Amino acid sequence: MEHLTLETFKEKIMDFETNKEWKFEGKLPAIVKYTANWCSPCKALTPILENLSKEYIGKINIYEVDVDAEQELSSFFNIRSVPAMLFIPMKGEPQMSIGALPQSKLKEIIEDVLF
Repeated sequence: MEHLTLETFKEKIMDFETNKEWKFEGKLPAIVKYTANWCSPCKALTPILENLSKEYIGKINIYEVDVDAEQELSSFFNIRSVPAMLFIPMKGEPQMSIGALPQSKLKEIIEDVLF
């Protein structure tokens, strides 16, 4: 899982300083996990997302944003609770999910939302 900073987020997800409307910059559908070092459910979600990144290699990208280090990215998407996940299809609007989800539910969302 690649960690995103403000600069890499603008390159790989969306340059929200330039675009006022949603414009995905990615080459593959993506999941962005908003996390914090102190969050136990976030830590439990990490190996699940790592497994999914291997299973869907070359089909989706999975990223991580530390809400404490990247507060501007958290506020842009109004993140108030972690873990939160942003599911980004190639076309259309992204969808947000709050809380740790089991792998089976994440796979369902990947198939339904991202493809």
